[in-house]
Amino acid sequence: MPPDSPQAAQLKIEPVRMREIAVDEVTAPGRVGIDPNRSSRLLLPVAGRIVAVLAKVGDAVEQGQRVLSLDSPDADAAIAAAIQAEAAERQAQSTLSKADADLARTTELYEHHAVAQKDMLGAQNDQAQARAALETARAALYQAKRKLELLELKPSGEPRPIVQVRAPISGKVLEVNVAPGEYRNDTGTPLMTIADLSRVWIASDVPESAIRLIRVGERVTITMVAYPGEEFEGRVARIADVLDPQTRTVKVYVEMANLRGRFRPEMFATIRHAGDSRPTPVVPVGAIVQEYGRPIVFLERAPGRFERREVVLGTRAGEFIPVVSGVRAGERIVVDGGVLLKDR
Repeated sequence: MPPDSPQAAQLKIEPVRMREIAVDEVTAPGRVGIDPNRSSRLLLPVAGRIVAVLAKVGDAVEQGQRVLSLDSPDADAAIAAAIQAEAAERQAQSTLSKADADLARTTELYEHHAVAQKDMLGAQNDQAQARAALETARAALYQAKRKLELLELKPSGEPRPIVQVRAPISGKVLEVNVAPGEYRNDTGTPLMTIADLSRVWIASDVPESAIRLIRVGERVTITMVAYPGEEFEGRVARIADVLDPQTRTVKVYVEMANLRGRFRPEMFATIRHAGDSRPTPVVPVGAIVQEYGRPIVFLERAPGRFERREVVLGTRAGEFIPVVSGVRAGERIVVDGGVLLKDR
């Protein structure tokens, strides 16, 4: 191309530069997920009819906040059991007091040879049985009161006790599977899902060949489809113990702060983990021209004279691409306008 031609003026030529490029860099796709240590599925403590649902999807709730009200026959039974246990404990205490008094009187009479030894032994046995009965009654009373405590009820409560179900953790309500008026008998079915999204996990599929390069606790760079041009930082929280035999990948879970709530479950992401770095020739992205499916650059041999040079590229790093082979540092190449030379 003549150096004084208008097309030559559109060519931008620069020398190949050296940059510190990470060696053995790992790049893998992933998805935003909920931290399993910061989520909870709400279960009913007892069967009953739902009186009110006090939280809806998207609400922020605090730990201990009421989210459901429940009318349950088990609540009535728990109150009745507590009242009966209190009565049984009082009766057992009275029986023990009588047994203590009987034993004291029998002991005095035995010392004066007024009763037989078998009467003395019988009084001691009655006292032991009364003491054991009192311990059993106290255990039953503790169990009954503990159940009332869990249900937040009182033995002398209102005629129609209502069980209040509270949020086990602070977070956002992600799912509600119940409505007022429903009767739920299965206490093992979750009615509400609450998750703390101030921290999220990125679940990524790392190839088997690269898993040796990642360790728990290391920092990784994260990019999101939802936020192009931005980079975020996370920490490897867990590496799965099992390899997926179909995809030959291992799940890597990256913990990531989400204080502003920008990262939502199921968003697509990419994690990048860089190893040690070394000086490597790099060229701008615009210098690469595709010719018959192969990447080439145009090397300047003399003013107006260029040579096609096929190159082997590494993984793109921002606006530059490492060159594994094909050009050396200092060689001058066309970094912009190379397409004008493609058909010459």
